[in-house]
Amino acid sequence: MAPPDPNKSPADKTVGELVFEVTEQTSALIREEIELAKTEVSEKVTVLARGSVVGIAAGVFAFLALILLLQAFALGLNDLFFESHPWAGYLIEAILLLVIAAGAGYFAYNSFEKTGAPVPTEAIEEAQKIKATLNPGEDV
Repeated sequence: MAPPDPNKSPADKTVGELVFEVTEQTSALIREEIELAKTEVSEKVTVLARGSVVGIAAGVFAFLALILLLQAFALGLNDLFFESHPWAGYLIEAILLLVIAAGAGYFAYNSFEKTGAPVPTEAIEEAQKIKATLNPGEDV
């Protein structure tokens, strides 16, 4: 079947030509919506990946500095309070670190819960609008 003549007015077109045109435009619209969804997910994944890489780099440097600070802290506690029991300063320090780790874990859990999965919300909304337009009697 040959494509309809675009110069014809809609009143002069046959039903077959109109159906072909609607089908062609619907296919193009669906392809564009799929491309929008791909782009939206790709952008969200890129932002999450970039943030993760920077967070990992910051964590490595902070960890290296923390090793030095923790050693100094434990030795300072030993000098101030526990001269005859050097293990006590390290024990107090370990307990403090576990409390900090619990708080950080809780914060990380909440952050991931708020962000959620990278879902193409804009594309889904557009698809629902298109469906409502094509099927005006149905609830979306």
